[in-house]
Amino acid sequence: MNISDNARVVLEKRYLTRDEHNNVIETVEQLFERVASTVAGADLAYDPKADVRALSAAFYDMMTDLDFLPNSPTLMNAGKPLGQLSACFVLPVEDSMDEIFETIKNAALIHKSGGGTGFAFSRLRQKGATVKSTGGVASGPVSFMKVFNAATEAVKQGGTRRGANMGILRVDHPDILEFIDCKKDNADITNFNISVGLTEAFMEAAAKGEDYDLVDPKTRTVVGRLNARKVYDKIVDAAWRNGEPGIIFLDRLNQFNVVPSQGEIEATNPCGEQPLLPYESCNLGSINLSRFVKSGKKGKEVDFDRLKKTVRLAVHFLDNVIDVNRYPLPVIDQTTKATRKIGLGVMGFADLLLELGIAYGSPESVELAEKVMSFITENGRQMSRELAKVRGAFPLFGESIYKDGEPLRNGTITTIAPTGTLSMLAACSSGVEPVFAFSYIKNVMDNTELVESNAVLKAELTRRGLYSEELMKKVAKEGTLQHLGEIPEDMKKVFVCAHDITPDAHVAIQAAFQKYTDNAVSKTI
Repeated sequence: MNISDNARVVLEKRYLTRDEHNNVIETVEQLFERVASTVAGADLAYDPKADVRALSAAFYDMMTDLDFLPNSPTLMNAGKPLGQLSACFVLPVEDSMDEIFETIKNAALIHKSGGGTGFAFSRLRQKGATVKSTGGVASGPVSFMKVFNAATEAVKQGGTRRGANMGILRVDHPDILEFIDCKKDNADITNFNISVGLTEAFMEAAAKGEDYDLVDPKTRTVVGRLNARKVYDKIVDAAWRNGEPGIIFLDRLNQFNVVPSQGEIEATNPCGEQPLLPYESCNLGSINLSRFVKSGKKGKEVDFDRLKKTVRLAVHFLDNVIDVNRYPLPVIDQTTKATRKIGLGVMGFADLLLELGIAYGSPESVELAEKVMSFITENGRQMSRELAKVRGAFPLFGESIYKDGEPLRNGTITTIAPTGTLSMLAACSSGVEPVFAFSYIKNVMDNTELVESNAVLKAELTRRGLYSEELMKKVAKEGTLQHLGEIPEDMKKVFVCAHDITPDAHVAIQAAFQKYTDNAVSKTI
């Protein structure tokens, strides 16, 4: 298969099967055969005469052509004894010592298998609250986050990818100010992303400069008040300082909760793009948009016919993953299969724009984002309806927000993930991000340094007779092309990178994709 040298290094270090002496005993092609045949095997449960060999070949081609790749745990674990294939989990954190440490144990099992976990710490009593059973005082959510963090640190030493967590605290929790600052020092709570759970009421109070209530999670009584605008400014200042915390709009998430009867969504996976109920998991996969360009009458255009076929096959693939997956806990197995959520997303969007000669952040790029994502969600949903006819709707369909429509096999279809390592394997830009830098150095797990250069830029410079190693080193130093005299002006207009783009344009792209995405969009702004 056509794979870059850097991708091969990453696969060898983290994905290929090893023996007990740590020797690699699998080729890259065998990895994809292992994944394709395992996932295709799920068809036999619905049709004993299913042509699993043909389906396996179709899955294999789709992955080895780099048109689509599933999330990392699927590549790492499919067809192996561990067999845990999901990337995203949410676990509940209840307010008792037994339950807190039970959750830490469950998180450790998930991290060991390559999954990431999200937690809401909002049910934990605030620091200083009375603990009746001991007569002592509670230490508060932030102190327990440090325990979760230490457990993740211990587990990741033996894993194939670093354990990642999302920690969320409601903005009306009495310890919110401590939470906002808990990652002020970059050496603290290093295995967590953190987000403040905001409510519509809080945002309205912030807009008006009014105070809002802090609520004791145990007694539900008001125990204090803060000025909403000052708290919001504190969040913004902290995020500006070192990127933490993010924000999660809880009311917005629950407005799109597929099965409200099962309770509220209070947390997401580590990168924020997958809201889940407690004990739900979700498997993601991404279509490499840079592979769907063809020559048309007016030049290059999106190959929507081939994209449709890939979307349909990818939905089939991800639905099968739910069945062949070996879940870390029985309750996760049951909860996941009750809604059968999948998250089909995209990567290579910035490369697609470069191929088409469209500047990222321009009105044309926003229009294309809407067009492509609405097409993917529409066709993905149609495939899910067809699967439901043969395999049945997801079990909770009757109490879902879709109950009056045509049955769906999957509670959600689309999610846009960051695709960090996947985009490296596919040698394309990540998720729906712009190119961060046209040439840069990436560090892989044991500090191996890999120089990554944008393939579309390389090809265009070569076509114009401008390519040289010397120029690429200059690009790596600058990141952007805007200050380099060797680059023609018409190229500078199209080849923009993250820091050349205004915040408004970043938001416009995120909004365009979000409009047609069932779950959420991972985006750096």
